[in-house]
Amino acid sequence: MAWLDSRLEEFNRDLPPLKEFVLPGGGTSASASHIARAVCRRAERSCWALARSEPMSPIALRYLNRLSDLLFVLARRFARAERGSEPLWNRARRIEPGGES
Repeated sequence: MAWLDSRLEEFNRDLPPLKEFVLPGGGTSASASHIARAVCRRAERSCWALARSEPMSPIALRYLNRLSDLLFVLARRFARAERGSEPLWNRARRIEPGGES
């Protein structure tokens, strides 16, 4: 767990704080990291469901949570390395019913 926490801190250090949602994408490596994070989150949800009926190691639950955080930060880093920026949600963009923005 300490290794994950230290890598997370290291990779997150130079990233700007988020003010908008990060959209999946940003290049091949960034997209792969987003997919890996989605799979990790699914595993975490499954483990939490299992923990309601069976004994479950809290370390495993924390590990999956921290791993998904690391994958998110890596996706941000990869997007910046591959494309120069990360794809962010634009709250000002509005799609009218029946039409494009």
